[in-house]
Amino acid sequence: MIQSALYLIPVTLGETPVEQVLPPYNREVIMGIRHFIVEDIRSARRFLRKTDREFPIDDCTFYEMGKHADEKLFSQYLQPLRKEGKPIGVISEAGCPAVADPGADIVAIAQRDGLRVVPLVGPNSMIMAVMSSGLGGQSFAFNGYLPVEPADRAKRLKALETRAWTEGQTQLFIETPYRNQKMFQSLLASLRPQTRLCVAAGITTADEYIRTLRISEWKGTKLPDLSKVPAIFLINK
Repeated sequence: MIQSALYLIPVTLGETPVEQVLPPYNREVIMGIRHFIVEDIRSARRFLRKTDREFPIDDCTFYEMGKHADEKLFSQYLQPLRKEGKPIGVISEAGCPAVADPGADIVAIAQRDGLRVVPLVGPNSMIMAVMSSGLGGQSFAFNGYLPVEPADRAKRLKALETRAWTEGQTQLFIETPYRNQKMFQSLLASLRPQTRLCVAAGITTADEYIRTLRISEWKGTKLPDLSKVPAIFLINK
């Protein structure tokens, strides 16, 4: 029996084997949970089956927290934990829950209500990107998603670049996969030639791609097709 808590469960990307990136303890916790708050039910079910082929999915209750979910219901999702002491798991569509993810709203409610929150160990693409970028990990900032409108995005990129150059702080941000190429083009058009840019995509998967070049060098380099691959972009002086 696992303890009563809200468990934040990292998931694998793509076809990466669970045992390659997640510790055995995560499976033990998952096997003891029957209530899950998830970003997408189908992907969550696939992950649970991937974790253990015999996982009793039909015995579970799933609550959606995706883009079309009613945030007014989020507090109710925690009732099994709040009233009955039953553990609840939070599962994002990809990566770690509650980071650039609606799971953060669930965690905020749990903290407000004094419920125990337990983050499980798993690959953190932001940290792994910083580790492998060569841009420096002494000081860095994650900025989530940048504006979609080109002019606003360019303005934001220049502001982040200024901070990187004045403070030496590595700036990280992400984009929806199908807009990765547009983000890359915006970076080439907006930033100084000497600014270093790291593109870290598909981390931990068979198609992992991590490369750091100056903007002037990137302009002569072809980026692989990242239209379906989660990517992190990092810049520094």
